Amino acid sequence: MTQPPRAPAASVERVLCVLAHPDDVDFGSAGTVATWTAAGTEVVYCIVTDGDAGGFDETPRDQMGPLRQAEQRAAAAAVGVTDVRFLGYPDGRLELTLDLRRDISRVIRQVRPQRVLTSSPERFWERIGASHPDHMTVGESTLRAVYPDARNPFAFPELLEDEGLEAWTVPEVWLGASPRADHAVDVTDVLDRKLAALHCHVTQVSHNPDIDQFVTGWMRQTAQRFGLPEGRLAEAFHVVHTA
Repeated sequence: MTQPPRAPAASVERVLCVLAHPDDVDFGSAGTVATWTAAGTEVVYCIVTDGDAGGFDETPRDQMGPLRQAEQRAAAAAVGVTDVRFLGYPDGRLELTLDLRRDISRVIRQVRPQRVLTSSPERFWERIGASHPDHMTVGESTLRAVYPDARNPFAFPELLEDEGLEAWTVPEVWLGASPRADHAVDVTDVLDRKLAALHCHVTQVSHNPDIDQFVTGWMRQTAQRFGLPEGRLAEAFHVVHTA
């Protein structure tokens, strides 16, 4: 028998956001993150690549990664996040590997979050731009790190034996850009902080003078889809209970 849907936890102490590129968290989730930090939740970012394959100008590739790291740290600060970690994988070339699972598991055991936010591993056929292969790979790798790797003391035993990182069970995962989103967060009151975070990504958004209108319209449609009152803005997620 199908169980009725469970609501996400009303509040948590620590959240870990695991995304593929600098700016991924800001386009899809910065408003939600701002509501969490405003409520006193500690949020940590784990960005798998440095975004060195991004940008819209002739910036040398060896400069793009450091630029995008700096942009992400500034964007994080705009929504109350000070702990930003980069795993240094190559942008655009992520694959589902045991090394990536181990490295995400390591951060989960270090941070010990009650909630993990990541990208959906499912292809979103109606919004193909959301389904960048790196996004899907990070989503699947993170879910595998959540279950079973991070909670199993016998998975990647070197994390415990060499680094002293004990197993940790994550109770809840929020998947962004999911074709089966079932939970919306009203971010109307933190719109200024979300847009400030997005504007920190100069290498990615400065070519688009309509970025504010585009993102706001996108969030307005999401709010309408979830039945929020007229004029509200929302970000949506598929909430998966993993414990």
